[in-house]
Amino acid sequence: MENKKVKELKVSAIENGTVIDHIPSSAVFKVIRILKLEAFDDMVLFATNLESKKYGKKGIVKVSGKYFEPEELNKISLVAPHASIIEISDFQVANKKIVETPTEIKGIVKCFNPNCITNKEQVKARFVVVDKEDTRLKCHYCEKITTRETMEFF
Repeated sequence: MENKKVKELKVSAIENGTVIDHIPSSAVFKVIRILKLEAFDDMVLFATNLESKKYGKKGIVKVSGKYFEPEELNKISLVAPHASIIEISDFQVANKKIVETPTEIKGIVKCFNPNCITNKEQVKARFVVVDKEDTRLKCHYCEKITTRETMEFF
């Protein structure tokens, strides 16, 4: 009989804050960047390329002392559409949900078209989400499609 080694990841628990789980490994640093966590003053823990039975490889971000606003959750949904948001209070799970990509995005993503009115005038960018799974956004003004690869956040 063969002994299987058990892999266990030991990461500090957080007393209060948020865990973002099931992030695609390739999107972990993008999540950190769009949420501006590199400038956050409290503890931020992250891991990437963790084994996941459901997704193969995944990433995780733990943020102590922070609960995310709906606009921030919308940003996460654009780069990690299957991410789980786990809110922690007194070391216990207080709330758990999967991010949901809204049908319309306003003011959080720039239109990639340099000639779009939103890049030339003081007009807030506005998009209709035409594909939630592959994250494709159609600009309300110029009708160009912005993809996850061309997406730039404000």
